[in-house]
Amino acid sequence: MSGLTTHILDQAAGRPAAGVAVRVSWREGEALSPVAELRTDADGRARLIDGEALAVGGYRLEFSIGDHFKASGLPVTDPPFLDVVVIDFAVSNTAQHWHVPLLVSPYGYSTYRGS
Repeated sequence: MSGLTTHILDQAAGRPAAGVAVRVSWREGEALSPVAELRTDADGRARLIDGEALAVGGYRLEFSIGDHFKASGLPVTDPPFLDVVVIDFAVSNTAQHWHVPLLVSPYGYSTYRGS
């Protein structure tokens, strides 16, 4: 199974981050071309690009995490410390599955290439 997926876990609440808007863009240098914009499901997951549409090259993911934390009821600053988390990465082999998880709290995040 190839393609691009994500999974967002809200570390502060200890649960998946459902309903988070995620924007995917094709990245060539500083130029961005929108590819998709969708929301995570109830389990905090989203299938962003199907395998046949995935291309070798640069991508940008933008997670609208500030809106998630504002709606969560957790105490956050206004404006939020983290509003949009941006991850730039590159796909080198379209036959592989590319998974970019996001572990996030109102004041920090981490990511990695998942499986």
